Amino acid sequence: MKPNELREMSLEDLESKLAELTEERFRLRFRSATESIENPMRFRAIRRDIARIRTILKERVASQESQVASGDLATPSS
Repeated sequence: MKPNELREMSLEDLESKLAELTEERFRLRFRSATESIENPMRFRAIRRDIARIRTILKERVASQESQVASGDLATPSS
């Protein structure tokens, strides 16, 4: 998947896609132990998609934390 496509997805969609890819990676790894895989490059694609999703999730968490932190500084203390 392209990073721009992932950035357009909601937080729930990203988390479900991450769970789906993690499950697919597990199943593919399990099958590779017992039989030959048709497309071994799928391992790389899944691994990279998982990394992209995790990166975007971390970016969103960091941006939310920075917004909260800057909001706290903007409020005057009594």
